Amino acid sequence: MKNVPRLVIAATQSGAGKTTIVTGGLAALRQRGMKVQSFKAGPDYIDPGYHRLASGQPAHNLDSWLTPAEILPEILATEAENADIAVVEGVMGLYDGGRQGISSTAEIAKIIGAPVLLVIDAKSMGASAAAIAKGFRDYDPVVQVAGVILNRLGSDTHEQMIREAMAGIGMEVFGALRRDESLRMPERHLGLLPVEENEELELIERIGQAVAKQIDLDKVLALARSAKPLMVKSVAEVSKRYSCRIGVARDEAFSFYYPASIKVLERLGAEIVPFSPLHDEEPPKVDGLFIGGGFPEMFAEKLAGNVSMRKAIKTLAQKGMPMLAECGGYMYLMEALQDFAGRVHEMTGVFSGRAVMTEKLQMVGYVEAELQQDSLLGSRGTKLKGHEFHFSKEGETISAEAAPFVFRKLRNNSEYPAGQQVQNVLGSYLHLHFAGCPQAAENFVRKCAAYGEERDNGKV
Repeated sequence: MKNVPRLVIAATQSGAGKTTIVTGGLAALRQRGMKVQSFKAGPDYIDPGYHRLASGQPAHNLDSWLTPAEILPEILATEAENADIAVVEGVMGLYDGGRQGISSTAEIAKIIGAPVLLVIDAKSMGASAAAIAKGFRDYDPVVQVAGVILNRLGSDTHEQMIREAMAGIGMEVFGALRRDESLRMPERHLGLLPVEENEELELIERIGQAVAKQIDLDKVLALARSAKPLMVKSVAEVSKRYSCRIGVARDEAFSFYYPASIKVLERLGAEIVPFSPLHDEEPPKVDGLFIGGGFPEMFAEKLAGNVSMRKAIKTLAQKGMPMLAECGGYMYLMEALQDFAGRVHEMTGVFSGRAVMTEKLQMVGYVEAELQQDSLLGSRGTKLKGHEFHFSKEGETISAEAAPFVFRKLRNNSEYPAGQQVQNVLGSYLHLHFAGCPQAAENFVRKCAAYGEERDNGKV
């Protein structure tokens, strides 16, 4: 049993302002001298970046599709062990998630036994806000909706009207924030602008000050401390079995990684070496590369202009270096990338085909994938759970003979081929969390270690 003060900040729907409120709350609590640990429900990469700026700590994801539900309490308890409070930001609306509510905020709250504060966008709304709150509270009585935070209020009269309606249903109000467009976070086609491009600490500080004035933080802390001790199943640590160095692409173009996922690679013995396909001339001396998702389409011209990096990566791929490329990384390893304006930029050419940006979202949601051939993630038939979210598509036909598709994916009862594999390089739009597929992580690290040994013995 672990005593972890914790709560979940949820919302009625996307866009209600929960990321701004959570970020401000983290900053306000940190300004008090408290150590705060944040989490994000679901597979989101961008919101946790703002959490990190506000709290000074890496944020972690809690997702019951990407990882087994039973390990979520262990992740939370481990990462929040020395924190004064753990704050979990929800995803979309409280009860929204995958099919049958998989990995919804409500499900995560029940798994970790945390009380919930519901953010309501009260703009152009009066007593109806109380009806909404009552509906959310009563929809699933097991979910402990303990109170609400009212957002985008227009005046004192507006606030008082809704407070009276909330009192009528016995719903506590923990805070009420006025409309303030100066606190709005910048957005892009996948959501908020990543912090790698927007480290506006002044904005974070201003949001923290607004939250400190308009939310009762003492009441919030008391609610978090009321959470019952958390039952945690001890998960055996993976012993270090391999010795290798893995280069992880980290810059403005590539930043989508789950911290707990990277930790799995480290526990297996991998030394993580950050590098930048944008700014470095070539990769560091490593035994494998991991190029995650991000926004290569926004930096395509600069990526194309870094010819030495592109050529070095292709040469290493041809020599057999293991490389895992997810989504944005997959686009970077193709022959070319066509941006939103139709301009074509040369990429590394490890894989065939062209990534083409579209105005329409091509894919978002959870996916189950089955390996159709042996690869660096496992043997044929291995099943993996992942997530996809992208506006690009493979714009040119990719020959199955020249570059066989490596995954058969299942989504909404439909199957389709996806991904490419060339020698020891695997790329697709699929995002994985290694805490949910530790065997795939071990296969990747083992392949990297074997390549490093062969290279050092002059066999590569």
